[in-house]
Amino acid sequence: MTEVKAELISVGTELLLGQIVNTNAAWISEQLADKGISVYYHSAVGDNFNRLADVFREAGKRSDLVFITGGLGPTEDDLTREAFQHISGVEIIEDQDTLNKMEAFFAKNNRMMTPNNRKQAHVFKGSKVLHNSVGIAPGIIVDYNHTLWVFMPGVPREMKAIMTEGVLPFLTDTLALNTVIRSRMLHFIGIGESQLEYELRDLISSQTNPTIAPLASEGEVALRLTAKAENNQEAEQLIDQIEIKIKEQVGQYLYGYDNIGIEKKVFELLKQKQLTIASAESLTGGAFASKVVDQGGASAIFNGAAVVYQPFSKISALKMSEELITAYGTVSEQCAEAMALHVKKVYQSKIGISFTGVAGPEELENQPVGTVYISICDASDQHYTEKFQFNGDRQAIRNRAVKKAFELLFYHLKP
Repeated sequence: MTEVKAELISVGTELLLGQIVNTNAAWISEQLADKGISVYYHSAVGDNFNRLADVFREAGKRSDLVFITGGLGPTEDDLTREAFQHISGVEIIEDQDTLNKMEAFFAKNNRMMTPNNRKQAHVFKGSKVLHNSVGIAPGIIVDYNHTLWVFMPGVPREMKAIMTEGVLPFLTDTLALNTVIRSRMLHFIGIGESQLEYELRDLISSQTNPTIAPLASEGEVALRLTAKAENNQEAEQLIDQIEIKIKEQVGQYLYGYDNIGIEKKVFELLKQKQLTIASAESLTGGAFASKVVDQGGASAIFNGAAVVYQPFSKISALKMSEELITAYGTVSEQCAEAMALHVKKVYQSKIGISFTGVAGPEELENQPVGTVYISICDASDQHYTEKFQFNGDRQAIRNRAVKKAFELLFYHLKP
């Protein structure tokens, strides 16, 4: 099979307004990857005739396989069929089988079928009509100008049924699909995107199959490895081979795969080592504790948290020394270490972690906004404390502090 370029077009103004999250595109892409079909473009377009026609016209020029979801309903703003007819000239006809099904549905539910409902039975002349087992509007496949056009309802449940029961079997037979696409995500922390790319520059510049794609997020970076092969085993072997080369160069920063996050990884390490943890939080206001208890089974490793925002709360809740706070201030290495030690004792945990600093909007104790101290106190009461200067607004600084804490714990706990 030659390379098939696929494209996904999602129709609906509600998508552009952010009222509905476009989960259809991600799901369809995943199904196509399993069949070895590469998706080159995703786009969303509102319920506007001219813009729909423009997008369809461009898709027909560049793609072999175009999937369109949405705009097949009974209302006036459902314009997908009309826009495609405008660019193709393919006649719209009424499908009797679909119409019969619709009439039976309305009769069974004692509802009146209005004239505009008949629009959902409209298909393209010469097309393959796909049964909708969970709804009314059918799927439609049209071969026009050397491109296969696949039209499906935008309702996820209906789209998935048509895709699974009709579209994928049709494509398998028609395109003689005999390849698969597999991807693996490698997650790294403690190394920036630019440094990661630099360290792997030779591998990235020579990539063919598998491909290597760096993906940055807040406080960490990932590599997506994607391989195309005749079967799953061969694709996984190709990915394994390139992963070995990557780990030889930057493996010390690798913490996990695919859907695992750094919070989950730290939770697993604590559980494996049978360690418990407690947190004392000032500027983060309990955000670290919240991330921990988001993990299923957190009670096995998490003993508690103290949100000690004011100096007196550090003294009363954690039994810290008033003299220490007076001498060094709350935004200091000494205060951070005392918080970690005392929260460990108060909550009888093996590890204590603390956060203190200045999230803004104004400086505190002559410390600039963005100053953060994070301290870890281990089972032997040994401290590991670091000072950071984070940029961004108040929320960004707090988020960075929490992510950095998980990074520090990962490197403290990993074998």
